[in-house]
Amino acid sequence: MRRDHPPVERIDPPLTGGERETLRAYLDYHRATLALKCEGLTDEQLRRRSMPPSALSLMGLVRHMAEVERQWFRRTLGGADVPHLWSDSGDFQAAYDPEGCSREEAFAAWHAEVAHARRVEEAAESLDATVFVRSWGQEVSVRLLMLHMVHEYARHNGHADFLREAIDGATGA
Repeated sequence: MRRDHPPVERIDPPLTGGERETLRAYLDYHRATLALKCEGLTDEQLRRRSMPPSALSLMGLVRHMAEVERQWFRRTLGGADVPHLWSDSGDFQAAYDPEGCSREEAFAAWHAEVAHARRVEEAAESLDATVFVRSWGQEVSVRLLMLHMVHEYARHNGHADFLREAIDGATGA
């Protein structure tokens, strides 16, 4: 197994606590789960696709989640006009293609977007603050955005479970 990066630390969310603290903890828990699913794998293993016709891979999921973090926190909540990470044409699906990408590149982008997302979320005055989501055509709260991100990670972590098991038989995390 490969180990050229610090081990992933995943902290269980609190059983009691405030709403914002709980949402942050669950989002971070799911972020760490994705990283754990990739831990110890080579670039080649991370790029391994599930099965035709699907092009899904663990590295593709990491790249996709970097793009999702960027979309919801940097662009939507933060209001930044920034390009897509993996596409010059604004194609969200391009993130799924891991060819020519390394673990270092994918994880550096993802970690940068997660760090930025945390700063943007912390700067929001409350979970009730709203922002206009152009693709939905309506205002949404920071609370909904946080819940949406937990859902997005949870769904893709289910995919990551199957991908990892197919690579080396590892289950759990």
